[in-house]
Amino acid sequence: MNEDCKNFQSRTYSSGEVARFCILDLAPDAPWSCPENCPMYTKRMADIGWQRGTLIEPKLESRPEQIDSKDADAVLDAAEELVNEVGPQVISDFNKKKDKRFGFRKKK
Repeated sequence: MNEDCKNFQSRTYSSGEVARFCILDLAPDAPWSCPENCPMYTKRMADIGWQRGTLIEPKLESRPEQIDSKDADAVLDAAEELVNEVGPQVISDFNKKKDKRFGFRKKK
């Protein structure tokens, strides 16, 4: 990724996991690469004169094998079906717990 772009951000969590991403969500291959000739690339200027810490981010894991876009679409469709299937039950369970916690009772 273009780490010198003002739209690039990185977060390191207490678990040691590092998230690297484009804040504009324009890097579909994040965290491995930005689009070629990204129209929103803007060189980060605020770092001039700043001193960076000595912490070293963990090495970026290797890029997974590329999958066919039809395969990716099938996986996303299956995930959407699952969410649509269990979504109403999850919302119902949540509302029951919320009602119980705040003392709401259904009218008979």
